[in-house]
Amino acid sequence: MNYFKFKKMISYYKPYKKVFFWDLFFSFLSSVVILAIPIIVRYITEKVILMPKEKALKNVIMLGVLMIFLLLVFMASHYFMIHKGHLIGAKMERDMRSELFDHYQKLSFSFYDERKIGDLLSRVSSDLSSIGDFLHHIPEEVFLSILRIIGAFVIFFYINWRLALYAIAIFPIMIIYLKYFIPKTFKIFTKERKKVSDVNSQLEETISGIRTVKSFGNEKLEKSKFEFENNELVSIKDKGYELMAKTYSGLVFFMNSMMPIITIAGLLLSINGYNNPGDLLAFILCQSVIVGPIYSLIERFEKIQESIAGFDRFLEILSIKPKITDPQDCVELENVKGNITFKDVCFKYNSKKESVFKNLDLNIKAGEFVALVGSSGVGKSTLCNLILRFYDISSGQILIDEKDVRKIKTKDLRENIGYVQQDTFLFSGSIIENIKYGKRDATESEVIEAAKNANAHEFIMNLPEKYNTSVGQKGMKLSGGQKQRISIARVFLKNPSILIFDEATSSLDSESEKCIRKSLEKLSENRTTIVIAHRLSTIKKAERILVLSQGRISEEGKHEKLLSKNGLYSEFYRLL
Repeated sequence: MNYFKFKKMISYYKPYKKVFFWDLFFSFLSSVVILAIPIIVRYITEKVILMPKEKALKNVIMLGVLMIFLLLVFMASHYFMIHKGHLIGAKMERDMRSELFDHYQKLSFSFYDERKIGDLLSRVSSDLSSIGDFLHHIPEEVFLSILRIIGAFVIFFYINWRLALYAIAIFPIMIIYLKYFIPKTFKIFTKERKKVSDVNSQLEETISGIRTVKSFGNEKLEKSKFEFENNELVSIKDKGYELMAKTYSGLVFFMNSMMPIITIAGLLLSINGYNNPGDLLAFILCQSVIVGPIYSLIERFEKIQESIAGFDRFLEILSIKPKITDPQDCVELENVKGNITFKDVCFKYNSKKESVFKNLDLNIKAGEFVALVGSSGVGKSTLCNLILRFYDISSGQILIDEKDVRKIKTKDLRENIGYVQQDTFLFSGSIIENIKYGKRDATESEVIEAAKNANAHEFIMNLPEKYNTSVGQKGMKLSGGQKQRISIARVFLKNPSILIFDEATSSLDSESEKCIRKSLEKLSENRTTIVIAHRLSTIKKAERILVLSQGRISEEGKHEKLLSKNGLYSEFYRLL
């Protein structure tokens, strides 16, 4: 782990440094207790056993009380470590999850265009869960292990330096062994975390599109795709477990070697008069003190590797800078009239070679009702996304009331634009909560007024719980037309100066479309309106229709004028 990663990891301890200090203090206290036991046993076997009966009995009672007291201290220390220590880990995990969630919301659309949702979800869930556990347990256990090992070796050298040299002889070999295997296992666990994300992505995609899967009868296809990813994960885990087995078995061999080495060396030293039975017993007890924490670390070895790999993936996302940011000299957007100007605009997506727009010039006057028409993929939705600054243009300028959108504070820009999408998204919760998404502090009467303007009030009042009716996951309990009217109600409540209506009636029946069209006409009054529609009947009344073709506006005018030209627009009209 490099310095930057280590520094970043340490930063999560800062809010909890007092509790963390006490956690380490009680770890130290428990280590002192454990190390004191062999000393007391050695004292009993060497000194107390040689005392007169009454004095020996008195000493045994005193030492027994002392050991019980020490064990109570040990118990209290572990209570604090388990309770508060785990809580520190949970809080740090929460902080990282919040940081990652905030970062997700700052990242630009171009980031999400190239990422799988399942991968992003796994970084918030499984990756951070393993990191939180790591941040609590590992420092505590490493601290405990180091304390006990150092303490045990201090006792070793204090009791018998000759025997101590035999006891530590195994450690250099063990360190070389670990240095060989640890990098290999880390690479495997990094692959494993990525493959877990792939499995999650496949699962998320299938569940999200379950209606499409079932309608085409492709359950077997989706199962085969999932099984492939699932089997790949097991294959990677197999390699990881093979490396773990080699690492564990070697370490277990080295740890278990300590006992016969100490026993044989101790007996040889005793034969030659350099040792006594009390020293040998103390050494054996101290050896168990060393082996315990090392075994604990060995058992956590997989978790350590997973956590470090997860932390790398966590930092990978945090290192990605949002492409859409507010400049230092950004301006506020106030008293918006709604003039929109495109000046020599060029744009292309990162993943595509061809430009969507080439030197596009366009002027939309405040309060004007403009419609966009063009073949699929020509850039109608992209044009709207550029106004909202979901993407930044490659060159040129987009102005709102003579202010460059790249200079306007992003929050101000989007607060003044109402965006009704084709694929309406409703959040889990009630209807009133979804409408209030347009204005969080709206009163109930304001919500009802917005619903009436969107022609949604009538169907809402016929629902079992009216405005408190749950819409279900992504609004699945409502029809397409009902969801669309709720999304329009949100925009009525927001009351923006500019309205963008992106193909919002393309998948609706004629009755729902009629309701939406009435809502749209009312919503577009006295505000700049841009409408994209597949059904040209929706835009006949537009003040100006713009026909997009090959990155430019090829035709513009009113419905009748464009029909008389017998150009692209009339061709679209005949087809539809």
